[in-house]
Amino acid sequence: MKQLIALICISICFVVVVIAKDAQPNEDPQIEQRMKNLTEQLRCLVCQNETLADSRADLAEDLRKQIREQMKAGKSDKEIITYLTDRYGDFVLYKPPVKATTYLLWFGPFVFLIGGTIVLLRFVKRRREMIHEEPLTAAERKQAEEILRSA
Repeated sequence: MKQLIALICISICFVVVVIAKDAQPNEDPQIEQRMKNLTEQLRCLVCQNETLADSRADLAEDLRKQIREQMKAGKSDKEIITYLTDRYGDFVLYKPPVKATTYLLWFGPFVFLIGGTIVLLRFVKRRREMIHEEPLTAAERKQAEEILRSA
């Protein structure tokens, strides 16, 4: 009985912690809208395939707090993005800019696709040249018929 009561108490504490973590502070709606728009342009550094707005990671929550504080301090979205890219690099941007350091990121998949297609076409062409279809001679046909009869 004591174990059941202890288990219920632990469960209630866990639920309270989860609910408290999910609770959003009541902020100025204008700041919250700006926050939502800005965090949808930024990548979560932990999840990498999620925007900062969608991520539930602790680091994402910390970054959202930093962004919210900077907004309250009167910084523009551009200043906040500059701060984050200076600190974390272009990787923090969900759509990184096209520049010399990101050419491989933007154009690499197309280069690999074109290169793979060229290799595949050459392979198929060489393979086709290697295959010579010649009709069976009378002796080969007779041998094949004997093999099929014996099987």
